[in-house]
Amino acid sequence: MAFTISNDEKSKYISAKHALGQVQDGMTIGLGTGSTADWFIVQLGELIRKKSLNMLTTATSTRTKILAESLGIKVVPLNDLTNIDITVDGADEFTEDLHLIKGGGGALLQEKIVASASSKMVVIADESKRVTQLGKFPLPIEVVPFGVESIEKNLSELFSLLGFKEPRGILRKKSGKKFLTDEGNYILDYNLNRIDKVDDMAKHINNIAGVVEHGIFINLCGEVFVGKSDGKVEVRSLTSKVTFSYDINLDEIIYFKSLIKGI
Repeated sequence: MAFTISNDEKSKYISAKHALGQVQDGMTIGLGTGSTADWFIVQLGELIRKKSLNMLTTATSTRTKILAESLGIKVVPLNDLTNIDITVDGADEFTEDLHLIKGGGGALLQEKIVASASSKMVVIADESKRVTQLGKFPLPIEVVPFGVESIEKNLSELFSLLGFKEPRGILRKKSGKKFLTDEGNYILDYNLNRIDKVDDMAKHINNIAGVVEHGIFINLCGEVFVGKSDGKVEVRSLTSKVTFSYDINLDEIIYFKSLIKGI
């Protein structure tokens, strides 16, 4: 099977490769959901296979569980774990102060629960996910199906009070049908463009009856690994910025891409 490799895929591969250096034999690892997290999962599976490592993982979605288990990675329920050493996940947006918007893949609830249960969360991303302020990416809000129109109305009224012009929640669909999360909930996506006070926003959203969770992640991410197509990775924390360089191995990228496409 022939594959073309985009610069975007090279960036994801490199950021995931750097994250692989964070894991050690015997660790318990949280596995994120999404196209960037997939690159970490396939590389983790190869590392475990080649070095016969003993690792436990927990997945943030059914989709992630299927991919991980197809690679021979041991996945257990979160309730069976006493601790998670590190969670590696992607993000739809990140800022320099490591605030995130997540949920583009629909797994925000489980992603936030796993991240909150982890000793450390690292985000792997490409340069396109970096923003000066959150909001460019639509904010996902997971809500219960019961009374979804009333919940949307209350959320829109809240956003109007917070200064957003004519906010409207768009009920997420997939293949023409209402998208359901792994927990059987709906997702409302809000195009807010700019979120100035993320802490206040998060608290206000949580006070709306029927809201299960939102895609604003605050004080959960410890580092962001920003991959670039030339093999460089910028590692950002709240206090430092360091750059590493790797060789671009096209054969390896093609192999990992084939594993991702195989699910």
